[in-house]
This record gives sequence, structure tokens and C-alpha cells, in this order.
Amino acid sequence: MLATVLTIAGSDPTGGAGIQADLKTMTSIGVYGAAAITCITVQNSHGVVNIECLPSDLVYQQIRAVLDDHMVTHVKIGMVGNTDIAMAICDALTGFGGEVIYDPVMLASTGQPLMQEDTAVDMLHAIVSRCTVITPNIHELTRLSKDEIDASPKIKTSSVRLLEAHANLQAVVVKGGHGKPVQDMLSDFLFYRTEKGILTSALSHPRLQTQNTHGTGCTLASAFASYHSQCRDYSKA
Repeated sequence: MLATVLTIAGSDPTGGAGIQADLKTMTSIGVYGAAAITCITVQNSHGVVNIECLPSDLVYQQIRAVLDDHMVTHVKIGMVGNTDIAMAICDALTGFGGEVIYDPVMLASTGQPLMQEDTAVDMLHAIVSRCTVITPNIHELTRLSKDEIDASPKIKTSSVRLLEAHANLQAVVVKGGHGKPVQDMLSDFLFYRTEKGILTSALSHPRLQTQNTHGTGCTLASAFASYHSQCRDYSKA
């Protein structure tokens, strides 16, 4: 049986984000993707019109059905929706010994909330404690760490603090698209545990002026999970 990467996320009818974008990314990289849907969304590139969270027990059953039948090495988590689903995901992954990559998405690219705001941070930390890798943007890192992040040193401080707070967490990938460009350049960061301590890797690139950002976070987290399933090296995924 083929090794499987399981995505747990919401459904996007346009195919630009969520489950659909995850599976297309996994296929293009050459890994086998399976999917468990958390929420049905009504959205397109202009915005999110409606969200219907699935019953938490149905989400649990989807995940277990895949884990009980496939050789899952990596799990990618995206849109969760509410606390009940978050707890169901954590319960379903009990005993899972592979990698869990979480994109802690709170807002759609167009700005609409994708989770219940009153329990958002507690829900995020419940899942983060079960993960090996998280891939926040700067806004999401700010919410997770409760720090005001205005420069690269603060990104490192907040990321290291999360690694120290969650023993299971092995790497934090910070997307720099919401950061302040320096001479039209942005930087993405990787902070990861090694035998020598926590190491840092940064990648700088020109800022792209585009409105075509729908699903970019989903795609990056799925790509990271897929490449890591092939190389098993955080610094090369």
C-alpha cells in the first residue's frame, strides 16, 4: 500500500483552497492524498458567503476510516471550524505516530473569519499541542504567541517560545507575506529543533504584487507535508 498524506480541512467549491487545493498539491508533488472534510463552505475568490461545520463525530469517523485503512505517515490540518471539531481531530489522532502539519488558518484571504472567534485561541493551542509542525502567517503567529510582532527578531522570539511551550512541536514555518518588506523583499522563516538546539533558516524573495492569494496557505502547508514525506528533513521540505 502507498504511503498516504491525509488532509483534514474545509471544502472550497472553487477548488482554489481547502481540501481541493490540498489534494491537487499532493498529486502534483507525487504523493497519495486522502481527505477528511471538517466544513462545507460557500465561497469563491471574492469571499466566503456561508460556512456549515460538519458534526464532530462525522469528522472523527472520516479520520479514523483513513487511519485504519491506509499507511498514513503525514497529516495536514487546515480549517477546523469550531472547538468540537478540534477536539474530535485530537481524539482521532490519539496514538498516531507520524507527522502532523497544521496551518492555523483563522481568516480567509478575503478577510472573513473561518472559526468561532470566542474560542479561537484555545482551539488553536489544543491542536498545536498535538502537532509536529505549524505554518502560521505573521497575524496567526501573533494570535498564537500573544505577542505584537513588528520585526524579524520578534518572529524568532515568538516562534521559539511556541517550540518551548509545546514539547511535541518540532518546527515552526512562518510565512512572511503579511510582514513589512525591506527594499521590496520579504522573508519566510523556519525554526526547528535539532540535537544542537533550535536552528533558524530564512528565505528572502521579492514581494509579488498580486491579488491571487486565495489558497496559498493551504498549498504551502500541503507542499511542506508532501515534501517532508519524501525527504524526512525539516530544512529541505
